[in-house]
Amino acid sequence: MSVSHKSFNAQLFRLMVYRRPLHPELLDLQGRRLHRHGDGEYEAECWVAPLGHIVRFQVDKSVLTEVVIEKGDHLPETGLVHALACLGEKDYQLDDGEDRINYVTTLQTEALSENLYQATLREMQDFAAESDALSHVWVGNEGVANLSVLDCQKFRREFHVQSYHMIASSSMVLRTQSIFEVN
Repeated sequence: MSVSHKSFNAQLFRLMVYRRPLHPELLDLQGRRLHRHGDGEYEAECWVAPLGHIVRFQVDKSVLTEVVIEKGDHLPETGLVHALACLGEKDYQLDDGEDRINYVTTLQTEALSENLYQATLREMQDFAAESDALSHVWVGNEGVANLSVLDCQKFRREFHVQSYHMIASSSMVLRTQSIFEVN
């Protein structure tokens, strides 16, 4: 599929992992959910923003934060464990035993034709409504809808997060799948 007529700007997106919480004022947040499991087993706070999301996962005093954001140059380097450019398919795993949290993520980008982008956008909007996922829709400069969806599942010792970021300017879908695990 050729997308030469679009500006493919996936390299501007980054997945960043921190060993600390980030202040929510660092992003233009459009939605928030707090998830708790058990009697203090873990807590996960999820935020969705235009072209990005943050997930803060905490077990006792151990914190791990995942950020997917366009650019991200304004975010602090303090506590940054790893950063990945969101281009193509990539995996990352953190289980170094330093704290009580293991983490694994995969990311994938896909450029779509304009028709397929519109069909996928409608499908993802329906999915977000049916699954009660955290989502945000906004119209960009090109007059086409963009969408960010954050779908989460709680398990006894794990928290699963799937994100979908649909970027109209490049007819691109950025998808991440992450698992936070109590160690």
